[in-house]
Amino acid sequence: MKIVIFGLSITSTWGNGHGTTYRSLCRALHERGHKIVFCERDQEWYRNNRDLPDPGFCTLVLYDSWAAVVARARQELSDCDAAIVGSYFPDGYAAFDELFASSVPVRAFYDIDTPITVAELRANGKTGYIRGDDLRSLDLYLSFTGGPILSELMGSFGVALAAPLYCSFDEKQYHPRPPGKRFACDLSYMGTYAPDRQSKIDELLISPATQLPESRFIVAGPQYPRTIRWPQNVKRITHLNARWHPHFYSSSRITLNVTRRDMVLAGYSPSVRLFEAAACGAPIASDNWPGLDTFFTPGDQILLPTGAADIVHYLRDLSSEELQRIGRRAAERVHAEHTSAQRAAELESLISGAKARRPASTTARAS
Repeated sequence: MKIVIFGLSITSTWGNGHGTTYRSLCRALHERGHKIVFCERDQEWYRNNRDLPDPGFCTLVLYDSWAAVVARARQELSDCDAAIVGSYFPDGYAAFDELFASSVPVRAFYDIDTPITVAELRANGKTGYIRGDDLRSLDLYLSFTGGPILSELMGSFGVALAAPLYCSFDEKQYHPRPPGKRFACDLSYMGTYAPDRQSKIDELLISPATQLPESRFIVAGPQYPRTIRWPQNVKRITHLNARWHPHFYSSSRITLNVTRRDMVLAGYSPSVRLFEAAACGAPIASDNWPGLDTFFTPGDQILLPTGAADIVHYLRDLSSEELQRIGRRAAERVHAEHTSAQRAAELESLISGAKARRPASTTARAS
């Protein structure tokens, strides 16, 4: 198949989880014999932090403005088997207009931010990248979130088919590595600053760091305000190149996972960092949310602290052997269920099913 993707970014992982998601999926699709064309707007913050400028597993179309790329987009759409617009794609409206005016057999939306998208649709009938009318014209809504929200998309918003396409990890990159001095720590956290996450970071990392001055903590991720007062035993890394992520996780005695508020409310929303950390055998301490137990078994494959006291308990009282067992079981689980190869096969099946369901007489939507 030839698949055209309009996505936020594949060339940079700076401040976003889309980059690693697209990389693992596109690489796996390429290895399964598919041709991938990826369209990305050349935005300053990604241009200045580009850690994969030339992905060899897809044809990259990097453009400055929609007017400059629209002819190329129409050309690529003219002979593809499926086209996908991703959430937060900056020219989403225009891309959907081109999809619906084309004869593409399967027209899909890949929502890497489903709870945020649905919250905006409920409030405004549209987001900055997709409109309510677009939903009813889709053949396939691919969602990072499973559970009840899929029924709402089909029942309340008129989506023909909403199906989970959870994040995944590249099994060739994400696997246990020897611990290294650069990232050695008792507790780590990787994630871009988000106001709705910070109270949990305060509770589950800053407070334990204050209580355990002899322990070492690392927070990796951009956009944290200068007003945050980090304890002296917390090392800050503003941006960590994706090539070092496995080493980061493999060097953490425990790594912390904290979920955005909308994802917690919706449930069934595992982050790509959650699977990547597990794949590296890192023992994970995570906030809890509905559906988490469908991905990991609490207590056996993941730790679920309720506050700072639990984190302090894990660091003081759990042996390295016990933590390593938890990490090993989590790694076995994700390598069995959430690799990029498995996700690519799921996408193949979803596209084939959507194509079979689409009536032969379907015509392009009037623009």
